[in-house]
Amino acid sequence: MKPNFLVVGAPRSGTTTLYEGLAQHPEIYMSPRKEPWFSELTGQHGPWLGPRDGQPVASWTEYEQLFAGANGQKAVGEASTLYLGAPEAPRRIKESLPDARLICILRNPVDRAYSNFLEHVQEGREPELDFRKAVEAENRRLSQKWAPSWAYTGLGYYGEQLGRYFAEFPREQMLVLLYEDLKEDRVGVYARIFTHLGVHPGIIPVLPPRINENSGIPKNHLVHVLLTHPNPVRQALRSVLTDRQRKSVRSWLLHHTLQRPHLDLELRLELTDRFREDILRTADLIGRDLSGWLALPAAGR
Repeated sequence: MKPNFLVVGAPRSGTTTLYEGLAQHPEIYMSPRKEPWFSELTGQHGPWLGPRDGQPVASWTEYEQLFAGANGQKAVGEASTLYLGAPEAPRRIKESLPDARLICILRNPVDRAYSNFLEHVQEGREPELDFRKAVEAENRRLSQKWAPSWAYTGLGYYGEQLGRYFAEFPREQMLVLLYEDLKEDRVGVYARIFTHLGVHPGIIPVLPPRINENSGIPKNHLVHVLLTHPNPVRQALRSVLTDRQRKSVRSWLLHHTLQRPHLDLELRLELTDRFREDILRTADLIGRDLSGWLALPAAGR
């Protein structure tokens, strides 16, 4: 079985929250694997060689197996946030899944990039704790076959990326949301998504009150390694706690052992200026006011 809808991006913009909410709808079946990054749809084939990089699904047989559990649901889908930024993806999706409904959610590209960086730090994967240096390393890392998810700024050119999708798909096939929409009106966002997918719009998913919470810089390196890397302590807990209990404990500990430093204002201004033209292009494409993405952050942010 093939999917009839895709959540195509953007990373660190609330897609996990969308995925979890979609999975709760009785008329929707979601691939049990979030982020299959199917290579035939992206044109980007592994192996990816960055620190603990996940690998893309590599064959149609393996990909279709992700949907083998579907049992008559109207909407069958998956969420792979790298589809939005992959240059070949719109054409490949059009060729393979021409009638697929597409959903994307966009976040201020500077905030998105910094959140992506903090997530990699939180996971113990990012070897560089200086965000500026990590941004400067993007092209070198990608040339060394690190996964596309390391393109902190490269994944934020939504105008360019959406332009490729709008060239392949009619507008009514695509639903473009903003991260701010999800934060301010989650019920309304899900109603719009469910309507877009042709399922009952009145279902209200039960989800945590906050999104993208557990990312940041570790306060204590040793504690962070114990939480994020294989070790005897984590192995011992597997024998006494259920999966849900372990995830709950880990989430609580991460929340209380990470600090979330504000992005350096000078670097924020530099990156905002870098994205300025593409932000204006994105605003024109989707008919939304994105001036807030170009504004200075409020004091204390």
